[in-house]
This record gives sequence, C-alpha cells and structure tokens, in this order.
Amino acid sequence: MLDTDASAAVGRLARSVDATLRVIAAACTERQAAPVSAARRRLAEAYGATRLRKRLERERRGA
Repeated sequence: MLDTDASAAVGRLARSVDATLRVIAAACTERQAAPVSAARRRLAEAYGATRLRKRLERERRGA
C-alpha cells in the first residue's frame, strides 16, 4: 500500500514539476519576443529617466 501511495505521489510531483518547467519556458520565450523586449526596454528607459529627474530635483532642493 505504501509503495503504491509513494509512487503515485512521485508521479504527481513529476507531472507538477514538468508543468511548472513548461510554464517557465513559455514565459522565457515570451519575454524574449521582440515586441515584449522593446516594451520592457522603453519602460526601463522611462523609469530610469524618472529616477534621474527626481534625484536631480532632490539635489537642487538640498543645494
């Protein structure tokens, strides 16, 4: 009985890990897609510009 329960649990775990790895692979592929990469790059540039502007404003107020 225990062997059957253990092998069923191992089988479920293996299927779960397999499904998780497929989701991760799909997400990696999606993130590498040109439109997604371009959008992420634009967001990073905007975020960087905003942080720089705020830092310069803080420095001006402090100086």
